[in-house]
Amino acid sequence: MTMDELVEFGDRRLGSGDHDGGEVDILGIGFGPSNLALAIAVKEFNSGRRADRRLTARFVDVRPRFGWHDGMLLPGTTMQISFLKDLVSLRNPASPFTFLNYLHEQGRLSDFINLKTFFPTRQEFHGYLGWAAGRIDFPVSYGTRATRVDWSGERFEVALEADGSETTVAARHVVIGAGIRPVLPEGVVPGARVFHNHQLLHRLAELPSRPHGRFLVVGSGQSAAEVAAYLHDSYPDAEVHASFRRFGYAPSDNTPYANRIFDPEAVDEFYTAPPEVKRQLLDYHWATNYSAVDAELIEDLYRREYDENTRGVRRLIVHRVTGIERLGEGPDGVEVTIRDLGNRGATTLDVDAVVFATGFRAADTRGMLGPSIDGSSSFEGELPIVERDYRLRLRGVPERIFLNGGVQHSHGLTSSLLSNVAVRAADILRAITDDQPDRSDDQRLPAAIRIDPR
Repeated sequence: MTMDELVEFGDRRLGSGDHDGGEVDILGIGFGPSNLALAIAVKEFNSGRRADRRLTARFVDVRPRFGWHDGMLLPGTTMQISFLKDLVSLRNPASPFTFLNYLHEQGRLSDFINLKTFFPTRQEFHGYLGWAAGRIDFPVSYGTRATRVDWSGERFEVALEADGSETTVAARHVVIGAGIRPVLPEGVVPGARVFHNHQLLHRLAELPSRPHGRFLVVGSGQSAAEVAAYLHDSYPDAEVHASFRRFGYAPSDNTPYANRIFDPEAVDEFYTAPPEVKRQLLDYHWATNYSAVDAELIEDLYRREYDENTRGVRRLIVHRVTGIERLGEGPDGVEVTIRDLGNRGATTLDVDAVVFATGFRAADTRGMLGPSIDGSSSFEGELPIVERDYRLRLRGVPERIFLNGGVQHSHGLTSSLLSNVAVRAADILRAITDDQPDRSDDQRLPAAIRIDPR
């Protein structure tokens, strides 16, 4: 799929042409990798079935077109998971939607094999995701926000908003795959020169000016280290300052035994574990993905800093065990004070931009439930109570709302990552098809979609 075709695909908006106006079996809120994997599973489930036996589906997404962390598609950065953990392979390795088939259709399969790697670049994987999204024939309404989910007594009524107009879609099942939201430290107000790293490339392109020749990156995880390296490479006349609360970047744990926490079978083990064991497992294996950096990138940054020290030309400057005490954005830059957490003084810098690589949080589910849905038993504090098949626990509603992601507290570390999207899609689809009325044998989930429950 060419870029022009992707843009044309991505520009579709909510309108009468998107659907015939009837009730759908599945309404997907969000169309990132998780719900894209679900759309593929539904498409394959429908394959070869009579029209009256197929599931109907529709998806909406607030973004203007399909994308996946577009602002962080930095040159040379690679995936941190194997290409075999694509949208389908762990569910159906014979699917035409595999990453390998994408390479085959692009004429790059042999060339990729010669790379001798399991880890494609993020740019290439983004191309794969866009290619897969372009092959989905369910209606997808971009630039459309789902504002409220209500229960009519027979079906869900989902309020949608696009281009200032509102409409309602009826659905038997709602699958929320709204992804994650960037987090800025408390009190930090985003602006033209102060932004989260997920907007990096877009914001740099719009930067008004660079009078100071200096950047500040806040954070100690993989994204923070990648941003620091990218700025250091892309602006050879600029200083790049890095501030984090640790003594240094910590390496991620990508060893084989630790990586078993991302296996499909690990979801069952995590889900059935007592609360205290869940907390321990998250603590033990946090460094497999969060606040941790690939060892090669750590060594690369250290060598840059050391080399500059030997030459007496400092451009990469690390402020360890520090926090941001004060920050003020003006038209020509940002004045920021970095405070040593051990009370050993502070440093004030005038920088052209401050990039906060300070993580994400799951989208708010509670705020989407309308007054007709009793959510009193659906949350414990801010955390949703989710069954093993990813449905939200609801009182008095026979149909189901599924959470396709954002359930790390109940289902483990894979819930916010790509590792398990294929298998999670199968779990959700199985729950939906098992609930179909008058289900005949040819409606059962096919073997290619079923997952061994061991």
